[in-house]
Amino acid sequence: MTRISALTAADRAHWQPMWDAYLAFYREDLPAVVTESTFARLTDAEGDIHGAVAWDDAGGAVGFVHWLEHPSTWSTPGYCYLEDLFVAPDGRRGGVGKALIDHVVAWAAERGREKVYWLTAEDNATARSLYDRVAHRTGFVHYEVATASE
Repeated sequence: MTRISALTAADRAHWQPMWDAYLAFYREDLPAVVTESTFARLTDAEGDIHGAVAWDDAGGAVGFVHWLEHPSTWSTPGYCYLEDLFVAPDGRRGGVGKALIDHVVAWAAERGREKVYWLTAEDNATARSLYDRVAHRTGFVHYEVATASE
């Protein structure tokens, strides 16, 4: 049975290898300062982003999820954006991903948020097989433009 708990500073040794694998999957190479800042924000109880870890029966970390909430021009209560979801290869297709999504949905519902939404890569077939079962595809296409802030 998968157990989900809030990400804490003590979880760093479990979280870091999964974070590194997640970034490698998306072919991202973030500066160490970004990872440090992200982990600090995720483990700050008063922070603006949130995280949870999935644990297997033996007490090993098998996945994580990160999310944030934000206001919306289309909703009075606002939305919850599930930004990162990772399940270790040996935990896939065993209900871990769904348990992590359910955790975020319950969190958002407790806070009165209207919906939880997320993005994934078109070719992420493994994750999409889960997402197609637990959510509906909106048909929106994602665009982005980098700013010259750095």
